[in-house]
Amino acid sequence: MSKSAAAILFAFGLASAVPAYAAPLAPGATAPDFSAAATMAGKTFQFNLDRALKSGPVVLYFYPAAFTAGCTIEAHDFATAMPAFHALHATVIGVSMDGVAILKKFSVSECRSRFPVASDKSGAISRSFHAVMPGDPHYADRISYVIAPDHKIIATYRSENPDHHVATTMAAVKAWDAKHPPA
Repeated sequence: MSKSAAAILFAFGLASAVPAYAAPLAPGATAPDFSAAATMAGKTFQFNLDRALKSGPVVLYFYPAAFTAGCTIEAHDFATAMPAFHALHATVIGVSMDGVAILKKFSVSECRSRFPVASDKSGAISRSFHAVMPGDPHYADRISYVIAPDHKIIATYRSENPDHHVATTMAAVKAWDAKHPPA
């Protein structure tokens, strides 16, 4: 085998060992249903997307890890915005690959007991929403989705910067609400 052929095979082997990055689910896609152990105000319960969608749109946001700088900022921002989300009958749920024990604390201190966070310890939910961090499958990527009651994704926002996730998802919920006034 020539050196160039060996180099190509070696490079292919390395490339195939790294999982491919999957783009976030696009608006119009159907959101996969899921259930997960979640906590709010330090109390655990089973969150189910389908059940939550019966009340209105769901803001599903993935974040890398509880108690890290960006994730703390994002949790504080969502906590502050909860009255506006509730006024629009929207549910907010944060998802990370942290275990429930750490999320119990995070739900009280950083989420300020205002919205739940769910544990995706296996990464199955993150994978189904194409929300695994590129290059590190042990963490969720920072991606926010707004999901309509019919399970259709109406907005997707991906940015490592936590600053605009709340404003972007709020704008999508408001736009959806304007087109779907209460009966």
